[in-house]
Order: sequence, then C-alpha cells, then structure tokens
Amino acid sequence: MTSPDPQSPAPGSDGDPQYKDRVYRSPGGIAGGVLLLALAAWLGIDALIRGEGRVPWMTLAAVLLVVPLLVAFTVRPAIFANDDRMRIRNPFRVITLPWSQVAVLRAGYSNEVLDESGRKYQMWALPVSLRARKRAASRQEKAARGGSGRGAGPAPRGAEPVQDHRASSDRAMDELRELQEKGASTPGAQGPVEVRWAYEILGPAGAGALLLVILLLVG
Repeated sequence: MTSPDPQSPAPGSDGDPQYKDRVYRSPGGIAGGVLLLALAAWLGIDALIRGEGRVPWMTLAAVLLVVPLLVAFTVRPAIFANDDRMRIRNPFRVITLPWSQVAVLRAGYSNEVLDESGRKYQMWALPVSLRARKRAASRQEKAARGGSGRGAGPAPRGAEPVQDHRASSDRAMDELRELQEKGASTPGAQGPVEVRWAYEILGPAGAGALLLVILLLVG
C-alpha cells in the first residue's frame, strides 16, 4: 500500500536519506476499477459499432458520464505524504495539508483527518474493512497465545521478528501519524490548507450528463 522511494542525501544535509512521497492507495479499489472500466469499454464500443438511430449518441453520453465517475471512485483516490505535508486525492477534490495544520488523524468506521479549524476530510484511499480488522485481530490473538508460553527474557538469537498483524489501513494511519508528529514543527510544514476541485473529473462527467439530458428531452 505504501511505496517510499529513497534518494541520495542532499548536499549539506546531515547524511540521512531523503525520501520522495509515500503513496497510499487501495489495491482492491484499483483492481475493481480496472475491471469495471474494461467492462464499460467493451459494452460502449459494442453499442457504438452495432447501435442504430440514437443508440450511439446515448452510448457516448453514458460513457462520458460513467467512465469519469468510475475513475474517480476506484483508480483516482490516493494519499501522498512526505516530511512536510500530506496531499489527499479524493474522487472530486485534492486537499493539501501541511503537517502543522493537521489536528487529528482518526481511524474509526472510516479514516479521516481533521485540520486545526475543525474541518474534516475523508481519506478515500484508505478504506476501512471491518472484516480485515477482525481477521487481523484474530491473527494477533493467536500470535499472543503462541508466545505466551515462552519464558521471560530476551528473544532467542535468530528468532523471527514480531509481525504486525493489524489491518493494512491501520498500519498506514500509524505511519501518517508518525510523519505528522515528526514534521509538524518544521519550517517546511507550515502554511495554509489548500483545497482544489477535480475539474478533470467533473468536466467530462458534467458534459456527459448534459448530453444525456438533451438527448432524452429531444427524443
């Protein structure tokens, strides 16, 4: 779910490696979106080729409306985080939050972030799966029972490290909290919250909806 990309240390730095944005996405959402887009393309092309009368125009309008929405809710959502800020790419908006503006990263029935003014933003790229949490809790309980019989003292030499059995979205939220705690007071993490509408999604979808309405009224 994350993909930090190391770079060489910058000149004059303390020698610690610098990292590009960590990217958080939903593999399940992307896979489902690709399948739905392939299905929409197949049905749309078939209707455009074989359709008669107004069918090709209706199909074109439907494709213009449906495809951007499929992309918006499946393939598009992502979170980009670095030492200074977090950028949340949701279906219809892009929210850039410097770490100094992040008040709370909250994980419940959905993952969300609250800024210092109290505004709440959903994190579509990190969907919460209660089933995954239940499975993770079960694995963690089994691991705890398996280790409860060991005697006190350091782990044996060569023993496997303790695995984190939590759900992937919960681990991602912890990583974001660590970045926020480390970067909130740095000079690069200052600045206002920026919100931009995704006109690249809204434009084609709106055009498709308008064309569909016109065809229905005319027909």
